[in-house]
Amino acid sequence: MTRPYIVSKANEPWSTIWYDTTPRHLAGPGDPRHVTQALRAGGWKNFGEPDLPHVVLASPDFQHTLVLEPTPDTSGAWWRISSQRWYASFGGNTPAEVLAGFTDALLRTAPKAEPDIWPTLHAAGWTHERDERGNEYARHPDGITTMERSATLTSDYFSWKAEVALPTGLGGHHMLWHAHFDDRTPRHLLAGFATALVDPAPVARGHYAVPHSHLVAQVESGAQGEQLAAAHEARLKASRAAARKARRSAAPTAQPPNGPASESATPATRSR
Repeated sequence: MTRPYIVSKANEPWSTIWYDTTPRHLAGPGDPRHVTQALRAGGWKNFGEPDLPHVVLASPDFQHTLVLEPTPDTSGAWWRISSQRWYASFGGNTPAEVLAGFTDALLRTAPKAEPDIWPTLHAAGWTHERDERGNEYARHPDGITTMERSATLTSDYFSWKAEVALPTGLGGHHMLWHAHFDDRTPRHLLAGFATALVDPAPVARGHYAVPHSHLVAQVESGAQGEQLAAAHEARLKASRAAARKARRSAAPTAQPPNGPASESATPATRSR
């Protein structure tokens, strides 16, 4: 034996009986490795301090970073993702599968045209409205899940927000999870997040291992340890392939042998 057996969530998915849980946006955080290991498969490096309970990842070109630092308050910004131009944050109860819609898009080649987020939500049954200031709001049919792009009352600077806010019965709200994005966040990343948010596919959770069991339906899954591990390995393989494809697309094209340099030399040769 090279190491002792220690009871830990790191032993999952083999140590839990899994349940298909819907809707995914109310299923709680899940396994953060769904996000972090996919990025590492795509070439991101871990710069975390091993004696602190956090993860610090950076993309191969150092243009993007991810920090996962749990705090006592799950409504805090556990996840922080940024580049030199934009910033996004996610609360502790944000489902990893929803957050992965955002981070997976970081591994893929950006589309030439920026996608529109609202049709994705509207097609899933969300309502959508826009006011005279240009603020836009979308609301899930459950009445507690929203996504919006809005300006502050004192400026015209827009930002994005998605959240699940549960009524307390006293006129207030309890935040289950939230996500914030500044308006410079690339739209294809937001589109990836929105697509994952409305995906009707169930996610794997332990029985009652959710923030609020009365908000979700759980059915024992046919896929357990070995099958879930195989699916995760396939996901990592896809992440590696997507990252390789994106790097090839971003690489400068080599100059052909008969390119401009050769052609410019021809007249000089003839003048001799």
